[in-house]
Amino acid sequence: MLAIVAPGQGAQTPGFLSPWLELPGLRDRAQALSDAAEVDLVTHGTTSDADTIKDTAVAQPLIVGAGLLAFSALFDADHPADAVGVGGGHSVGEITAAAFTGVLGDDDAMRFVGTRGRAMAQAAAVTPTGMAAVLGGDPDEVLAVIERHSLTPANVNGGGQIVAAGTMEQLAALREDPPAKAKVIPLQVAGAFHTEHMAPAVEELAALANTLTPAAPRVRLLSNKDGQVVDNGDEVLQRLVSQVSNPVRWDLCQQTMLDLGVTGLIELAPAGTLVGLAKRAMKGVAAVAVKTPDDIDQARALIAEHGGAADPSSTTSTAGTSGTASTEESR
Repeated sequence: MLAIVAPGQGAQTPGFLSPWLELPGLRDRAQALSDAAEVDLVTHGTTSDADTIKDTAVAQPLIVGAGLLAFSALFDADHPADAVGVGGGHSVGEITAAAFTGVLGDDDAMRFVGTRGRAMAQAAAVTPTGMAAVLGGDPDEVLAVIERHSLTPANVNGGGQIVAAGTMEQLAALREDPPAKAKVIPLQVAGAFHTEHMAPAVEELAALANTLTPAAPRVRLLSNKDGQVVDNGDEVLQRLVSQVSNPVRWDLCQQTMLDLGVTGLIELAPAGTLVGLAKRAMKGVAAVAVKTPDDIDQARALIAEHGGAADPSSTTSTAGTSGTASTEESR
């Protein structure tokens, strides 16, 4: 079974979009996505510097737009997307996944992420906050130390990586008093995403969501909330809204992929982060990071080997119209 996944904020690098815009039709498509998000993806993906594209209001639409461009280049009339069995995305990448699985049209996805980026940037400006990756250590002890410092485990990524989020003072205390056998690495992000500090952005996104008409996913779509498959478009959209202030459980998403029988995984541009996590937490699963168009042939070879017709109704764990997941969050 083949999984297609999309990365989250922080995966972007200066100029990474340039080679994609050389492909036929993609520059025009990037401009259309820019118009929908009200962010110039072409400029920011080609000539803007690292500080500019670190801005949350820029980074989020840029990442989602790049993922959609890469998906359209990977799958075309000669290479149909019905080979995909599972879709998912980390944090803002879940919006990319909602688009390529058919829950939202590309333009609505870009409207949503444009609003999300601006709203989260505004929320982050209220109080100086940030995030830090905690690598290694005993997971239970790491979580206990994070809680002791009044931080939130905003991303539980698996493979020995948990991201803590909170005020700069709380993060400084964590660096001075880290968990045993763990390393604390500050992340270059503008705020404490997926925590209570993002509550104002949730309200703004909820208002926008009321104007959208989501569809049911065409293939299994995993939720960051609990790693479960969600088969109802309204539920997907509701979770995308609440995700902004709730932890991302990518560890559970990876476990669900294993439980469903995923044998091949492709990460859309700007790729690398999720493939790195998969190599540690999804042993034996073949993985390709589609960083540039040069990676398309390798990705298509993986699709040919691991892809198959998708059946979103064939799954052992689904969160549907009730809004209640079949398993509790482990946090």
